[in-house]
Amino acid sequence: MGRRKSQRKNVAMLDSDDDNSSVGSSSTARSDLISVSGTDDVQVDKDSLLEQALDALYEKRGSTREKALAAIIEAFNTNLPHQFVEKKFATLLHQCLNSIKKGSSKEIALACHAIGLLALTVGSGDNAREILDESVAPISHALKSSSDSLKTVSLLECLAVVTFVSATETEETERSMQIMWQLLHPKLGSNVVAVKTPAAVVTAVVSTWAFLLTTMDGCSINSKDWQESISYFSTLLDKDDRSVRISAGEALALIFETGIEKLAAENKTTPDGSVLEGNKYREGYTHILGLKSKILNQVRSLSAEAGGKGSTKKDLNSQRNLFKDVLEFLEDGYIPDSSMKIGGDSLQMSTWSELIQLNFLKHFLGGGFVKHMQDNELLHDVFGFTPKRKHILGVEHQMTSVEKRMFQSPNSVHNKARTQLLNKQRMLSKDRNVGHFAVGMGDEDSR
Repeated sequence: MGRRKSQRKNVAMLDSDDDNSSVGSSSTARSDLISVSGTDDVQVDKDSLLEQALDALYEKRGSTREKALAAIIEAFNTNLPHQFVEKKFATLLHQCLNSIKKGSSKEIALACHAIGLLALTVGSGDNAREILDESVAPISHALKSSSDSLKTVSLLECLAVVTFVSATETEETERSMQIMWQLLHPKLGSNVVAVKTPAAVVTAVVSTWAFLLTTMDGCSINSKDWQESISYFSTLLDKDDRSVRISAGEALALIFETGIEKLAAENKTTPDGSVLEGNKYREGYTHILGLKSKILNQVRSLSAEAGGKGSTKKDLNSQRNLFKDVLEFLEDGYIPDSSMKIGGDSLQMSTWSELIQLNFLKHFLGGGFVKHMQDNELLHDVFGFTPKRKHILGVEHQMTSVEKRMFQSPNSVHNKARTQLLNKQRMLSKDRNVGHFAVGMGDEDSR
């Protein structure tokens, strides 16, 4: 694999309509400033509000529970409430799961989002394991009985985030991916008529499936499964819905980035352990090459599309840019290089896997994306991202313009106090040096 010599910024993979990617929340910054300025009252108030919202999840009225869930989501977006989570983790998880089992479509969507945020906040560990163990079965059951697109998409995204954070074994990730895949390829009885899957659900399935694929080793996936997924995504490139085409293009780029073509060419032993001999080996490799040739033609056409396909034209440029990148990657192995401004920092990405992970989490976190990227250690580990931070009274923090005047102005109380401290330290240092010099002179005289 190589990189472009003239690196073009990839913007197709990143949502451009969210200003949160470049600027922080001033309200969040103000609340953080208060919390580090000598009192814990604000944090206590936030936890108190969260506890009130949690109590409201026991109410019988659905609209009350929906408002409570919305308040919890807002709290997790603007602040990482670790103390609250430490005390109320299990209660919050199980109340959200109850909402998934019994709530309206809106309540289910909110509960799914809250569980995803809870998983991202707790990070890896025993709590993450409990989220995965307790959530998969009710989410899977709800997906099977869902006929509402909003509900289905929310369940898929929740399953993806929980698995991404919590799964430690390949089998656990494969189980979640299979649950997603079955929505597109359900096992129907002889008397059951297949229902057309809405475009929004198809897009969500492909996006969440690809998001989890970024955590997998390509060699662990059965070769038959590879061929099935490549063939299916190729058919999606011909669909009328632009979001479906884009999600399929991203998934195909990721699949080929895993080295499936190289794997097919160099290894006669498939990922499932079976040995490919003679014609069977050649047929498998030839089939992969044939699919790639077809996909290249589709991608080339989509990279130069003049419009007309899809319900709107607003994403046409994004589609063209994406498929130009996919085309260059499939033809020449050039990996798209991208960067994103997060607060005052820049995050660099140089693989399809990184781009897909970032784009998915940015979409899921929405207005909480910047806060989590700046303060969430799990995301720091995932992206190898270390924000540059200002230190205020020993607490790492991104300063606003108001705070800069308060703490960095030469005439600020903070800087005057710092100057006095430095002067005192210089005086003490001078005294110590004089004392040391005097002792030395005394020793010299004694000799």
